[in-house]
This record gives sequence, structure tokens and C-alpha cells, in this order.
Amino acid sequence: MIKVLITEDSDVVAALLRAIFDAEPDMRVVGRASNGREAVTLVHELKPDIVTMDIRMPVMDGFDATRMIMATDPRPIVVVSSSVDDEELRITFRAIDEGALAVIEKPRGPHHPDFDKIREELVETVRAMAEVKVVRRRRPSPGAKIFQTKLPRRSGACEVIGIACSTGGPQALATLLGGMPVGFPLPILVVQHISPGFVGGLVSWLRGQTLLDVCLAGNGEPLRDGTVFVAPDAFHLEVERRDGQLFARLSDAPPVERFRPSGNVLFQALARTCGARAVGGVLTGMGSDGAAGLVALHDAGGQTFAQDEESSVVYGMPGAALALGAVDRVLPLARIPAHMVELARN
Repeated sequence: MIKVLITEDSDVVAALLRAIFDAEPDMRVVGRASNGREAVTLVHELKPDIVTMDIRMPVMDGFDATRMIMATDPRPIVVVSSSVDDEELRITFRAIDEGALAVIEKPRGPHHPDFDKIREELVETVRAMAEVKVVRRRRPSPGAKIFQTKLPRRSGACEVIGIACSTGGPQALATLLGGMPVGFPLPILVVQHISPGFVGGLVSWLRGQTLLDVCLAGNGEPLRDGTVFVAPDAFHLEVERRDGQLFARLSDAPPVERFRPSGNVLFQALARTCGARAVGGVLTGMGSDGAAGLVALHDAGGQTFAQDEESSVVYGMPGAALALGAVDRVLPLARIPAHMVELARN
């Protein structure tokens, strides 16, 4: 039985969350905190398997509560946020930085058209995160290599890198991009599964974690070296070539296996457009998105890699790609930046 502690200052939302979790046969709500300070105390007293964390609360906000829980009695924490403004997004991703595992959209009531979808995502995420053994992992120091400029790129070699990730992805991206040199000679395209409304906050937060430029991908935008292009909400991210130049292409085609953006769509586009001159990688995440697309890229001659199980929060996506024989290299997260640099050079 998964013991859930709800941290939420709204009585209405707390009651809704309790109803959602108590309706699951393998979940039981053991307590509710109405502010961050109560959450820290109740974690110590009740020993829940997982904590849901609101952001805007009186007395102590979700960021400070997350920081204190992870410092005193570490537990899996899922941020449940309304993403109402830039300030809330800023605090949300600070909580991720302090050890929260995932960000989920706050349910808006049973009569809302998206209620069933949000409820399912919330339950699936809480169930998966409750199994995570929480260990405070500080990102490795990137060292002086991040200041390398004008890294050479051999003509005719790799020209673009695509990455797909889901649960645990924000932390993994921060570590990966934080270890990349400022002179990295390739564009990087990223598909991160995240609740609607949060991707802008993710991009803003990642800008503070790396010397590379990070932006939301725009339709028809040229792919610039040393720039990270993150797929926006509700659009697949693809690539196209015009007059020898690569451009981002956004598509509102139907979701693939429930996902839009989809890692499969990104990797299949790289296979079609770039073939052996593309690299694809799958990081931590639930499910199997990206696996089939990585097969297509691998079969087209592209280089592929996956994050290893030990450094992944959830091994679903990397494990699925490995099971299909789509992965050339399996690497711990801390070694992926150097591997990407080596692929760009050789």
C-alpha cells in the first residue's frame, strides 16, 4: 500500500486529491498538510511513501518545504502546481533543483474536460515515484571543460543531436547540459514530457544551468550550433532541410502513444532528414516513447545512446530502447556530456 501525504492549502483541492488517491486500491492518504511547515513535521511523524507538494502556501512555500524534507527525512516528492504565473514556475523548478522528482498539473475538478487525463497522469506518476529510492545526488562539478570554445567539427560528420526524456528529465537535462562546453558545435533538440503550461518554466530554469543557449523551438527556425531547442506544448518537434540548412519544424499531428511532443516523432524525423549524420539519446522516463524512433535512427546509420539504469529516476524509456536493440552505448548520466562532445568531434 502506497502511503500518500498531501500538502495543499486549499481545502477543496486537498479533498479532490484525497478522493483521487483513495479511489486507487493500492494507495492510502495518511495525512494532509496545509502549509510547508506542517509537511516537514508530518513527513517525520507519518513516514509516507510519497509527498504531493503544492507551491504557493502560507507559512512556508513548496520550495522551502522540499528543501527541508530532502535535508531531514528524504522522501519522493511530486510537485502539484497550477502553473498560474512566472513566479510560481520559478519556485516550482527550484523545488525540482532541491530534489522533487516530477511536476504535475493540479486537477481542476471532475467536470473539467481534461480531468480524466490529468487524474490518470497524477496517479501513474505518484505510483511510479513511490518506488524511487531517494538519495540526494549533487550534480558533478563540470570543471574547466565547459569553457572550451570553437570545438572542431569534422566536415560530413554529425550535424544534430536529439534527446527524449520524461519523468526525472528536468534534473537529467540540467546535469547533461550543465556539463556541455560553451563552444559545443551542434544544435540539440529536446522532447521532454511535462504537463501543459510548464515547459516555459523549464526552459527558463535550464538557462540557469548551462552555458549553452536554451530556447523553445519555433516553427521554421534555423538550427544554430550550441543551442538547445525544446519542443513546445502540444507540438511535435521535427527537422527539415532547405538549401543544405537544418530547420525546426513544429507539427500538430495527432499524439503518438498519447504523447505530443513525441520522442518517436523526433527520432524518425532525424532518421529521414539526417540519417547517419544524426545522434539520438533517451534519458530517464516512464513508458517507452522514443524506443521505436531510436530504432529507425539506428537503422539509418545514426549514433544512439541511452542513460543507464542506476542514474535514471525511472528506467522505462531507456530500458525499452535497449530491449529493441536500438542503443549503441549505455552510459551513466555524468558521462553523457563527454560522449556527446566526442561524437561531435569524430
